[in-house]
Amino acid sequence: MILKNVICPACGACCDDIRIDLNENKTIVKNACKIGNAKFQAIVSDHRIRDPMINVGGKLQKSGWNEAIEKAAKILADSKRPLLFIGGETSCETMEVGLHLGEYLGAVVDSISTVCHGPSAMGMQEAGRIGATAGQSKIRADLVIYWGSNPLELVPRHMSRYAIYPRGYWTRRGRFDRTVITVDPRKTITSENSDLHIHLKPNTDYELLSALLTLIHGKKPHPSVEEITGVSISMMEKMLQMMKNCKYGVIYVGLGIASSYGKHRNVELAFNLVKELNACTKFVISILRGYCNAAGFSQTASYLYGYPFGLDFARGYPRYNPGEFTTVDLLRERDVDAALLLSSNLDAYLPAVCVEYLAEIPIICVDPFHSSITLISDVVLPGVIDAIECESTMYRFDDMPIYSKSIIASPFNFTESNEHTLKQLFEKVKELK
Repeated sequence: MILKNVICPACGACCDDIRIDLNENKTIVKNACKIGNAKFQAIVSDHRIRDPMINVGGKLQKSGWNEAIEKAAKILADSKRPLLFIGGETSCETMEVGLHLGEYLGAVVDSISTVCHGPSAMGMQEAGRIGATAGQSKIRADLVIYWGSNPLELVPRHMSRYAIYPRGYWTRRGRFDRTVITVDPRKTITSENSDLHIHLKPNTDYELLSALLTLIHGKKPHPSVEEITGVSISMMEKMLQMMKNCKYGVIYVGLGIASSYGKHRNVELAFNLVKELNACTKFVISILRGYCNAAGFSQTASYLYGYPFGLDFARGYPRYNPGEFTTVDLLRERDVDAALLLSSNLDAYLPAVCVEYLAEIPIICVDPFHSSITLISDVVLPGVIDAIECESTMYRFDDMPIYSKSIIASPFNFTESNEHTLKQLFEKVKELK
């Protein structure tokens, strides 16, 4: 069976031109990058979790579905302050049920944004954003800036499908009519393929952005900025002239700008720089996200409750305070007594002290694959791969919703999707409460 125009749920690009040949022997995937191909091949992976499991005497043992749901619901119902952590490879429908479950329990509901592009969301709250769809930038942009991002490794098809090589309205010759600038303290394969590489010192994004804003206002920055950033003022002026003289420019910010010193203030300045540039030309800014639906939680939570991540429902209404109600801080302060982890290998992103405490509290894990986090879980529920085994809505890196039909059915007879799993768990929690 040959499937065309399949949506890939591997990364934030959500490519919708994947072709899959399903047969008895193997799955042939075309048009996908290495990450996407691995995602589709994982359907039949040996690491796949096939049965519900319960921790008995320190070892995971297979159990019945109802027994596992019962124990998971009891852990949540008995908890005084549970944590619900929702990963980026999950559908918006699942996230909605998770948020409602968290509200019912008076829990803290957080997402991958807390260790990913949370600072970008906070910077957007401070400054606002001039954005555009990936299609608009693809058609019109003749200047592309990758700031703190390495798309050739993070989102492999971004340059070939969305940004650099496609022919557009002002770029009839594709790459030959586009200028590419990278701003990165490291030399990457993306910087090697750019026209100008701004090789700044680590953790000096704020100072460089401040200098650019000073220059755009017609003033000279203090000479000390050269020593601080490692970038000469003449190079900054050259970069700014390229930005002011283009017809349509776009900045793609990555984790490099959001995780260096300054955090959300870096992103805030980048958004303010784009606003100032629009006095000279058309300029937009976009966030390059690695996970396929990392933007989905922020969109869903903001629509339902007004906040993008780290929502605390302990008082019966949502509160938002990054640094207090976010995952790392809650675990570091030992402020939660149970955790429901959905499609997230969470321990890979946490400091050691947080992982140590996570191992001490009851954990419910919903995940398609075995990982280090499943080894310390009290209940493991098999996850369904969204957008492949069930229909899903995901948000692309440009915050555009993408709806995907399933290409095969759920491999389980006890659940149709992760959304269905959470609904069953929610009903059982209501019975116990």
